[in-house]
Amino acid sequence: MSIAHVLSVLPVSDIDRSRAWYERLFGRGPDNTPMPPLAEWHLTEGGWVQVWVDPGRAGSGLLNLAVDDLPAHLDGLRAAGLEPGDIQEVNRGVTLAPISDPDGNVVTLIGSFRVEYGT
Repeated sequence: MSIAHVLSVLPVSDIDRSRAWYERLFGRGPDNTPMPPLAEWHLTEGGWVQVWVDPGRAGSGLLNLAVDDLPAHLDGLRAAGLEPGDIQEVNRGVTLAPISDPDGNVVTLIGSFRVEYGT
């Protein structure tokens, strides 16, 4: 038995507003819209992000995305009309920059991510 896909679910209050915001974040429309309150983006071989209408939980989500070039990604987001936070140096060369969707879900972009950090 194995797990083939991981799906992160972000609760939002308005699918149209959120879909437009995530389209700017990901630079494209969703890969799948299986039902009206759901939009899905396939970001990696087995990794998906789902934006799902759940007003009671909207704004409580956290999503981390490791990117290959954090400054370039932030420039692209700004060009798309989004407002990411400043780059923060955290530990062992890793950098972070947060951005919040219209409901307050926090997406953190991670630069210099490594699978193993050693001791």
